[in-house]
Amino acid sequence: MASALAAKMGLNSLRRKQARNFNVRISTMESDMEFNCEVKWKGKDLFDLVCRTLGLRETWFFGLQYNIKDTVAWLKMDKKVLDQEVPKEEPITLHFLAKFYPENAEEELVQDITQHLFFLQVKRKILEEEIHCPPEASVLLASYAVHAKYGDYDPSVHKPGFLAQEELLPKRVINLYQMTAEMWEERITACYVEHRGRTRDEAEMEYLKIAQDLDMYGVNYFLIRNKKGTDLLLGVDALGLHIYEPDNRLTPKCSFPWNEIRNISYSDKEFTIKPLDKKTNVFKFNSSRLRVNKLILQLCIGNHDLFMRRRRVDSLEVQQMKTQAREERARKQVERQRLEREKQLREEAERARDELERRLIQLQDEAHMANEALLRSEQTADLLAEKAQIAEEEAKLLAQKAAEAETEMQRIKVTAIRSQEERRLMEQKMLEVEMLALKMAEESERRAKEAEQLKQDLQEARESERRAKHKLLEITSKAVYTVTPPALPADSMPADLSFSRENLSFDFKDTDMKRLSMEIEKEKVEYMEKSKHLQEQLNELKTEIESLKLKERETPLDIIHNQNTEQGTSKHSNFKKVAIRLILLYL
Repeated sequence: MASALAAKMGLNSLRRKQARNFNVRISTMESDMEFNCEVKWKGKDLFDLVCRTLGLRETWFFGLQYNIKDTVAWLKMDKKVLDQEVPKEEPITLHFLAKFYPENAEEELVQDITQHLFFLQVKRKILEEEIHCPPEASVLLASYAVHAKYGDYDPSVHKPGFLAQEELLPKRVINLYQMTAEMWEERITACYVEHRGRTRDEAEMEYLKIAQDLDMYGVNYFLIRNKKGTDLLLGVDALGLHIYEPDNRLTPKCSFPWNEIRNISYSDKEFTIKPLDKKTNVFKFNSSRLRVNKLILQLCIGNHDLFMRRRRVDSLEVQQMKTQAREERARKQVERQRLEREKQLREEAERARDELERRLIQLQDEAHMANEALLRSEQTADLLAEKAQIAEEEAKLLAQKAAEAETEMQRIKVTAIRSQEERRLMEQKMLEVEMLALKMAEESERRAKEAEQLKQDLQEARESERRAKHKLLEITSKAVYTVTPPALPADSMPADLSFSRENLSFDFKDTDMKRLSMEIEKEKVEYMEKSKHLQEQLNELKTEIESLKLKERETPLDIIHNQNTEQGTSKHSNFKKVAIRLILLYL
């Protein structure tokens, strides 16, 4: 009574300070938002304003949460904000969070913003160890988180150390192995490389598809006592109610799927769960705090409503949302394909440009070499021409000398007639002159041949010069052109429920329990088939890092998880057994 009076006085004081308006800070996973609200606003008015600001239409998953003493509470939609036990500070701080989780994220989450908000909340819960995650699954989830942030892996951009400042793994997992930060980054990057081609939305959805199979995903835990006074934990999630031992939040002692519960009654502090099978004992439990009891009831009603909603035909609003989502995804796919084509064309154009530049450089080198060869040929031709001229001059000189020798020989012959003695002497001298003339004639002939050979060499050099000039002309005509890469587009660059105040109760009815059970069983079988590849990937990661594990650092939840894995126990196994029991009951 005193606390209620104090709260009322505090609210009255707040109203006096804010006669017409009050400020609210809404904290989301990404950023905070400030709103100036009217005093008469109800919770729904504020909630709708937040949803409109975010562009969120799948509002049934979310709520506004606030802290009160040592527990949490959710803002009621049908009551005024200031009439509730919200914090008294200014501004009022509320947290926009997911209140209910889907059974299958891929089938139920329609909007990209809904998927993104779930991704951020689940990621935070895993990193803060509110959801237990095995090491191998942590590495795989971290790789999808990296892909959602950085896009496709690019070795020229994502160099070693680019994840040094990122928080990607729970501290429990890091401390469990003898691995450095570089070794963890190498493992995460190896998985990250394999995700090439996915968009950010696809990477976030793959993250949620893996996370929704974790034992503690989407479960709200509450400390309760049974009729014997034994401390237990109650877990409420999208699939039903679960009873746990206080030190084991992974494996429930028993579970009550929503389609097996006939009625839940709440009176004062006691809850009563009546199973659909009347032969099964009624389970009763109680909690010591009224606020916790109200929160349990809210979560039971909300989760059961969504459970039944999933098994009915979608409303017109949801159908429209799904149609719009499909059209938007198709548009994004077409846009993505267009961008991929433009990227491919740009890459091909760049390759063609590089090839043309390489060919141009090659032709320039060839032209330079041809110029050098032509210069050498011209120099050789000039040298040969000079030698030929010298040889001609020498041949003329030798011919002149030969003629002079012949004249001298005639003169000697004439002189020889005059005198016998002179003749004899002249004959001897003539023989000498003849021999000399013969030698000079041979030398002249040899010089003439050399001159002829030099003329031929000169002619060949000039022919080689002509061919070199012709080849230079051909190379120059090939090299002189304009490289025009292909033109690119301008935008390419780049159940019934009833309850009262004294005795709150609600009944769950289903006209065709057999059909629902068989449907659940079919969904589980299909899911097991789809997750076969994922399990193989997780087993491979587990094998790679198992040798580096420090067994002495395992937490109790790690040990329980390993035991469940060895025994083949999962979060769905109890529901599978329940479904089989229901089928046998109705057959």
